[in-house]
Amino acid sequence: MNIHKIIKLMTDTGIDEREAKREVKMLLEHFCNYSEKDEILGRKLSDEQLKIIESKVQARIADRTPVQYIIGEAYFMGEFFKVTHDVLIPRDETEILVTKAIEIIKENNLKNILDIGTGSGCIACTIANRTDAVVLGVDISSDALRIALDNVTRLGINNRAVFRKSDLFSKIREDEKFDMIVSNPPYIPKGTLLEPEVQHEPQIALFAEENGLALYRKIVQDAPNFLNPNGRLIFELGIGESESVKSFMKEYFEEVNVIKDLAGIDRVIYGRMIS
Repeated sequence: MNIHKIIKLMTDTGIDEREAKREVKMLLEHFCNYSEKDEILGRKLSDEQLKIIESKVQARIADRTPVQYIIGEAYFMGEFFKVTHDVLIPRDETEILVTKAIEIIKENNLKNILDIGTGSGCIACTIANRTDAVVLGVDISSDALRIALDNVTRLGINNRAVFRKSDLFSKIREDEKFDMIVSNPPYIPKGTLLEPEVQHEPQIALFAEENGLALYRKIVQDAPNFLNPNGRLIFELGIGESESVKSFMKEYFEEVNVIKDLAGIDRVIYGRMIS
């Protein structure tokens, strides 16, 4: 067995060749400490190392388990975050959300941020790590919060990003106010057929009632009670949901704007609370 045959194992199951190569590279780096530099220098993989990679690929293709769960971590905005089946795998689209949130925080010197549905904590940790703000991440899942705590410890920002079990605002005190609420909520309409890899991710973090819009509606309606004057609200959007979410937000927020992703899909929406 060699790397080319290992990649073919993946492509024969329908995994795109570019994705297969990328994932094999991730497995090599993680389990064999073997990088592109080693390849360029002509360093050979041992039979034992090849067997390790083959076994991981077999696990990957057996039931299409995402490679990030096999490795136990995912790369997001320059850092590796611990991930398990208890949390969503961070995606490129969410980088658009976090990048815009950080921009707004820095431009307006925002200090207190609430991250709703924090999951792995990748949003809360990245904002805390790249700004002067303190972030409270909340999630309904105790298992997810344990992962978030591991990640904040990894980054050494325990005093900057903190976590609490809460179903949306249920455990937020009336006197707690924030300069921004950021959220990548569950937004897939119930009944949607998912790709095999996505089926491994926690369903509670994926699906929402009201054709995917229920959590947006609830957060928008309650957000003004927990925002400081001129407070900001920013969401990641599901496909085809921007107009509905915009209509929710315009009742309480102004300067509502949408950002498209590289595919031209409305991906992030943000606004400022009406004074």
